Formats: sequence, structure tokens, C-alpha cells
Amino acid sequence: MYKLKATIVKDLRILVRDTVGLTLMFVMPIILVVVVTMIQNSTYELINKNRLSLLLCNRDTGEASRQLVQSIDRIGMFRVVPVAPGETAANIIARMHKKDAYLSIIIPADFSLRITEKAKISSGQAMKAFGLDADSVHTTAGEALPVTLYYHPVLQEPLRKSVDGALRSALQIVETRQMLKTLYFSINGTALPDTLEKALLHSNTVITEIPVSRDGNLSIPNASQHNAPAWTIFAMFFIVMSLGGSIVREKSSGSFVRLKTLPTNYALSLLSKQLTYLAVTLLQAAVIFALGVWLFPAIGLPALNMPADIGALLLVTLVCGWCAVTYAICVGVFAGTQEQANGFGAVSIVILSAIGGLMVPAVGMPDSFHVIMKLSPMHWGLEAYYDLFLEGGTLRDVWSNLIPLLVITVILQGVIVAGLKRKKLI
Repeated sequence: MYKLKATIVKDLRILVRDTVGLTLMFVMPIILVVVVTMIQNSTYELINKNRLSLLLCNRDTGEASRQLVQSIDRIGMFRVVPVAPGETAANIIARMHKKDAYLSIIIPADFSLRITEKAKISSGQAMKAFGLDADSVHTTAGEALPVTLYYHPVLQEPLRKSVDGALRSALQIVETRQMLKTLYFSINGTALPDTLEKALLHSNTVITEIPVSRDGNLSIPNASQHNAPAWTIFAMFFIVMSLGGSIVREKSSGSFVRLKTLPTNYALSLLSKQLTYLAVTLLQAAVIFALGVWLFPAIGLPALNMPADIGALLLVTLVCGWCAVTYAICVGVFAGTQEQANGFGAVSIVILSAIGGLMVPAVGMPDSFHVIMKLSPMHWGLEAYYDLFLEGGTLRDVWSNLIPLLVITVILQGVIVAGLKRKKLI
């Protein structure tokens, strides 16, 4: 026990002197988790609070265009900025380049005419289908509705798809309203009553959103619940920059050879490093989770809601930390120089986090990546954390993710021993 204690003290002194490594292990993950959570939280709130600025140029004077403008405004997704009807498309695009807005719509002068003619065609077809007489309608305007949407390239595809869907819904309401009015007038010879129009167009069906949780909790997970666990795992594995380099320095300085001449086993030194840096990973997790609970609300971010099963959280953190420490030692054993350890370690951690679901959600990955994703230990650690933070799981719910993580860790431990024997260090 005395030898182990002395070795741990030695490793702690080396760690304290490594100011760059400490910065990478603590300061960088803290900055990452705060910045990424702020960005993602702003994205979540974009539609509900911030709203996208939309330049709207209505060149039509008919009723249909006014209804379209009202429908777009009621969506609640846009902050509509009216533009003069005579404004050219070039000027509108120039305003978008200046970031006055990321979206713009031009409603053509014949919009209401086209809507009316399309409604007549549709109502005529419907009356024929009902076996009623209908006057044939001849139109030269065509069926396409040339509403032009300009978008800034900075908008990513998922957001553009949401915008497109919202605008199509607004257009559909206008078209359906006009068709109902035309059809009703064709059948009854009178205008469609407002009460009937509202009943036909506005559905009263309520959609209740309920998050699926294991403990029956109905609270909706926020950006902090997604990001704090993910970047905690990233911080744990980034100890490779300090631990991997430390092992390389010991090899190059001859410390391994000197240890072989002492009345002790190098396994004791490995155990010391694992215990020391495992404590570091636990401290990293404690710091990031504490920031989520107390700092996030102070800077306007949603608070991190801790899982109910703290014992399961501690176990998941221990296993993730042990795997991270094992990976760092493995990199240090096989790296020839400190530059190799740092370079390969940093790049490999970024790659493992990318394929493991930390940077890109697993649900957004193609099917071909699902097998590759399971090779990353970060994937299993993240799934275990998500079971606790997002689904309200308990200890029995995380075993399916902890067992593969333990298997990967044991395999890496075997690789470490084989590497040390091959290099005749043990």
C-alpha cells in the first residue's frame, strides 16, 4: 500500500506541473459545453422566441394575397418585414446580403387571379365527380403559383425544410379557402358563411406531446440535458493529451527501465496512473455537472436536471472514466514521441466523438454508420448518460450500454499489456 501511495503522489505531482494538460482537461471542455449549449439552445428557441426575419413584397392587391400574408404572420415562425410592392428583386437580395433578413418572399401581381382560377378548376372537377353540372373553365394563367422564396445560403437544410413546410401550409390554407368558397357558391348560389368556413378550415384537434421516459417524468429535455453529458465524455477522453504524453516521457527518459530495477512491479505504476487519472475524470464530470446546475441558469441557459438515480450516474461516470484512462495509456504505450501521442490522441478523440454521436446525433446518421458508431466507446457512454438524463432511467436500464463499454476497456487493457511486453518494458 505504501508503494502505491508513493506512486500516486508522484503521478499527482507530474499532473500538477502539466499546466497545458490541465487546461485542456478542464478549461477547454468547460468552454465547449457552455458555448455549444448556448448555440443549441438558441437554435431550439429560434422559432418560438427569436423568429426569422422575412422580407415580404406583396405586389398583388387581391384578397388571396392578403390572406396569405395573414397566414404567414399567424405561423409564428417569422418576423414579417413589409417591403414596398415596387421594390425590385435585386434590391431585396441586396438587403439580404446585408443580413437585414435571411428570407424573402415576392407575391406576384396576378397571385389572386391564379388562385381564383385554380379554385374554379378544382371546384368544377369536384362537381363533376359529384354528378353535378359544372361550367367548363378556361384559363390561360396556368396552375403553378409563382410565389418566389429567396433564402440566404447560411440557413442550413433542416431549417430551410421547416420554412418550406410552413409556407406551403400557409399557401394550402389560402387555396383551400378559395376552393371552398367557389364550390359552395357553385352549389348554393350564395357566399360561404364565415362560421362554416372556420369550421372547415380550422381543426380543433389537439396534439399532445409527451416525452417517452422510464420514470414517467413528463418534463421536456432541454439543450443542457443533451450537451452536458456529451461534452463530459469528450473531456474525459481528452486526458490523452496529458496522460499519453506522460507515458511517452517516462519511456524516453528511461523511467521504465529504472522501475524494472526497483523491488516493485510496473503493474503498480499502471494502477497508480489509472487511479490518479480516474479521479481526474470524476472531477471533470463533477465540475461540468455543477456548471450545468448552477451556472447555466445564471447566464440564461436552461438548468441541467440531474438524474434521480445518483448511484447509477456515479457508476456510468466511473466506467466512462476508466475507459478514457485506458485509451490514453494505450496511446501513450504505442506512441514513439510526445508529438505522436498528442497529435494522434487529439485527432482520434475528435473522430471517435464524431462517429460516436457527440457532434452529430445518432438519429441523423445514415444506416451505414450505425455499425461503425458502435465501435466508438463514446457512443456507449453517451447512450448510458442519455438513459439517465433524458429517459429517467435507473441502474438496470444502463447495463446494456455499460457492458459493451467494459468489454472495450478490457480489450484495451489487454492491448496495453501486449504492447508493453512487445517493447520489453515489462
